[in-house]
Amino acid sequence: MTSPFDAPAAVPAPTDAPDPADRDALPQYVLPLVVRLERATPPGRTDALETSARAVLTLLADSRVTEVDGEWAERVAAWEDARIRKVVRRARGGEWRRAGELPGITVRGREAEVRVFPPIPLDGWPKELAKLQVSGTDLEETAEVGEPGPGLPVLWLNPDVEMSAGKTMAQTGHAAQLAWWRLDGAQRKEWAESGFALAVRTAAPEAWEDLVRSGLPVVQDAGFTEIAPGSCTVIAEHPALR
Repeated sequence: MTSPFDAPAAVPAPTDAPDPADRDALPQYVLPLVVRLERATPPGRTDALETSARAVLTLLADSRVTEVDGEWAERVAAWEDARIRKVVRRARGGEWRRAGELPGITVRGREAEVRVFPPIPLDGWPKELAKLQVSGTDLEETAEVGEPGPGLPVLWLNPDVEMSAGKTMAQTGHAAQLAWWRLDGAQRKEWAESGFALAVRTAAPEAWEDLVRSGLPVVQDAGFTEIAPGSCTVIAEHPALR
């Protein structure tokens, strides 16, 4: 079997996708993510944000996506050709167990558990996921959030944009994906071998302005929920992209 990282020296974002203005004309898919949110033991906010980003990367690196005849390859390609929509829902108890029976990948952080599923049509949600709540997902920190470790990829949040935890989890997933598209095969392999180690932090206002001018991958939200269209929400700072 070919390794998912046996790739050319540069592996860009999908090249045959239309201009952004034309993306809505294509069949639209969404990447579902479900965060486990038990009443008694909710995860810390930053841990959930980091775990969500790692879940997206784990799916993108999975052989079911990277192999030409992979089970999920066609759906992921169709999703990437249109808008890379992600929707985060929450589940607990029996809801979480039923979600875990659907094809997908569960990624665990220090406290957080996030299950990512292959893309589905916007109107094609499985009943086990369709009934889950999407709004109102918010979380508090459960531990002190320190400085990122040296050399660690960091997803920087815009200090001037307020979003729910669920919305922010989708945005950190977007940022991680944009960074992944910029990396070559060797860089992707190194990141995967680290377990997709990364940090999510809120940038200082003065640092954010420098990040915006840096040329690093930046998420500009489509404005479907919570915030204005075109808002810059997250910038992905991977050491290989500096």
